Amino acid sequence: MQRVYAPWRHEYVTEEKIDGCVFCHIAKNLEDNKLQVVFSDELCYVVMNKYPYSPGHMMVIPYTHTDKIEDLDDEVWLRISLRVKQGVKLLKDVMNAHGVNIGMNLSDAAGAGIAEHVHYHLLPRWRGDTNFISVIGHTRVYPVDFDSIYNKIKSNASKHFI
Repeated sequence: MQRVYAPWRHEYVTEEKIDGCVFCHIAKNLEDNKLQVVFSDELCYVVMNKYPYSPGHMMVIPYTHTDKIEDLDDEVWLRISLRVKQGVKLLKDVMNAHGVNIGMNLSDAAGAGIAEHVHYHLLPRWRGDTNFISVIGHTRVYPVDFDSIYNKIKSNASKHFI
């Protein structure tokens, strides 16, 4: 049997779990640096994904707790759409992303990991960012430290989220 050591996962399995909606918890604790909130305004916030698909993976989340986009006020919908647009520019400018995948999975049937609270995903992509190790080894290799990415994105956020 092969073993892969991932000591950074220890915090995940031992940390105190959040009761209720994780996104509502973050909304109430925007200043907690551990939660890695990049930007917030009166209608929504932008946060780094704690379990990213790619380095720089962010989410745009409305404060409104709903699992249906059709229940969002139009003003909230337009605002989160604006923050997605600004987040894409941030990822291209700061992370030198060649492209960005934008997605929203509505319900667990559509693949939502946190189905009870709508949110957008912004995943920066680079040409050649996947290779044989993902296909053959079913393993992703990230060439960067995620905390340094958060710091880089956070320090440039005020230039992009207006």
